[in-house]
Amino acid sequence: MYGLKQSPRAWFGKFSEAVLKFGLQRCQTDHSVFHLHTSAGYIFLVVYVDDIVITGDDSGGIARLKQFLQQQFHTKDLGKLRYFLGIEVARSRTGINLSQRKYALDLLEETGLLGSRPVDAPMDPNKKLLKDEGELFEDPGRYRRLVGKLNYLTITRPDISYAVSVVSQFLEAPRVSHWEAVTRILRYLKRAPGLGILYRPNGHLKVEGFTDADWAGSPSDRRSTTGYCTFFGGNLVTWKSKKQTVVARSSAEAEYRAMAHTATELTWLQHFLQEIGFSAPTPIPLFCDNQAALHIASNPVFHERTKHIEVDCHFVRDKILNGDISTAFVKSGDQLADVFTKALCRNQLEFICNKLGLYDIYAPA
Repeated sequence: MYGLKQSPRAWFGKFSEAVLKFGLQRCQTDHSVFHLHTSAGYIFLVVYVDDIVITGDDSGGIARLKQFLQQQFHTKDLGKLRYFLGIEVARSRTGINLSQRKYALDLLEETGLLGSRPVDAPMDPNKKLLKDEGELFEDPGRYRRLVGKLNYLTITRPDISYAVSVVSQFLEAPRVSHWEAVTRILRYLKRAPGLGILYRPNGHLKVEGFTDADWAGSPSDRRSTTGYCTFFGGNLVTWKSKKQTVVARSSAEAEYRAMAHTATELTWLQHFLQEIGFSAPTPIPLFCDNQAALHIASNPVFHERTKHIEVDCHFVRDKILNGDISTAFVKSGDQLADVFTKALCRNQLEFICNKLGLYDIYAPA
């Protein structure tokens, strides 16, 4: 099977057929998740190629599922989840912490920066990277491999998402200045390699979203950057930092496009939770720090300002009218999505990281 081009699809089809036979249902909003609601509780199975995580509150059903999988495939039960695909899982009375400390330290050792001097922020707020500035980097393959590894690190490190997004834009012809920006990210990791996301039981199942945009933030093509993060039960679950596909004519337009992306993410999260048996309270609050974008989202009268914007962006209005989401203003100083749209100084970065739930369990007490 491993020699075939279609081997991943063939393997997933065979595995899906087996777990569906057991009684699990495939989640239509995320095909790597299978779930089963029994009289004793819930069973969830998450699969990535041939690595599987099983969780839930039906201990008897989980034991039967593991026995069934052992009959169908050659499986090995590794016990409680502690390490999965480079992600370290630590449990305490406070909650569950996810980090990639070993992965980060391996990156530092690989690049020879294990003994480097740490920095306070992953990017210099006063420096803009240009596409054709400076001489070409001598080993572009090394640059691409390292940026790819840093991209995987953003799974538990949302604080470097924007910086990695920026350096990922120069993979075709990286310059020396771009390599220096990558090494700065690594030196920032040296400051706290064990920083990760702490998930606490906060006693509610509310879904929230924060959205922001940096208007014309890219000096190369003047495109804006969309940044958003979503919370479930007061814990960070999804986030993104991505350059917009078109040039926005105003900051309101850039923010409105970012709101549309965030509304899409909140809609998916709502459908996913409903499918696995959890109902989030509606309307879902969507926080934005731009008053003009909030007015455009709630008032269709602004035709002159929005007639050049694609129709798909205006589905935010439909979501508001249907009662699925509600927009709310948040002060720029409290905008958590800022970390995904621009380089921040140390104080603001630490404030947002604390609000996002980032915690270093390896830090000295």
